[in-house]
Amino acid sequence: MTKIVLTGAAGRLGSYLREPLLALCDELVSTDIVEDIGKLYPRETYVKADLARMDQIAPLMEGADMVVHFGAIVDEKPFEELLGPNFIGSYNVWEAGYKAGVRRIVYASSIHAVGMHLKSEFIGTDAEHRPDTFYGLAKCFTEDLGRMYWDKRGMESVHLRILSCAQVNNTRALGSWLSYTDLIQLVTRAIDTPSVGFAIIYGVSNNDRAPVDNSKASFLGYRPVDNAEIFAAQLLAEETTVDTSDPGQMCQGGPFAKVDLGQSGLAQMNVVNDKKEI
Repeated sequence: MTKIVLTGAAGRLGSYLREPLLALCDELVSTDIVEDIGKLYPRETYVKADLARMDQIAPLMEGADMVVHFGAIVDEKPFEELLGPNFIGSYNVWEAGYKAGVRRIVYASSIHAVGMHLKSEFIGTDAEHRPDTFYGLAKCFTEDLGRMYWDKRGMESVHLRILSCAQVNNTRALGSWLSYTDLIQLVTRAIDTPSVGFAIIYGVSNNDRAPVDNSKASFLGYRPVDNAEIFAAQLLAEETTVDTSDPGQMCQGGPFAKVDLGQSGLAQMNVVNDKKEI
């Protein structure tokens, strides 16, 4: 490919994607709202841009083959705070991409689009939307946006419902973990699969305790290699009694399923910021 655009390049997950994406294209345009992202890789450029500003997003799409859209506020906030980057931002990426002739968008969706489903349901990629937060609602909106642009305009998209791509330091992650190695494979398969139409796939590693079913997305060729079970003995030894009345323990969305709308879900978690540095 000639050009890939990566939104959210300053984020933790974006930091792990920049170098692998360069292996797939001649030019990588990384973008975020920070002033700069430090040292750049060869053939990578950085452009500061606000997702909520069409006039800033549209120029990035010119000549792009694909967009890897990881830019967003990545926590639950009041709806008004999420509206610009998470809702309008998605529209801007799809509409600007369509007008520029972008073939496909790979989107960082989330388990929070279906976060109120019970983990015991072992949901598939065709599970109905049950968002756990306004943040999850934005993921539902963008998944539906992607489906509409495929149905009406023939623009492909792959929506990666990421469960938890972070260090394994709690028992929920024994099922929900997505390693960085598997994240890179997942995004690569979403890009190099010849035809995808509109597709949803769960972003989860090959965990023995994974609470979701990816069988209907097997055509993408994603075959995760890592397994959180290597952390099980230590974490289970530290586990407290499970409260079956607690949606934070029983639902797919974990802490996001428990917090009040507009209240931070990440504040209930111990996410380590192990961002990759060049």
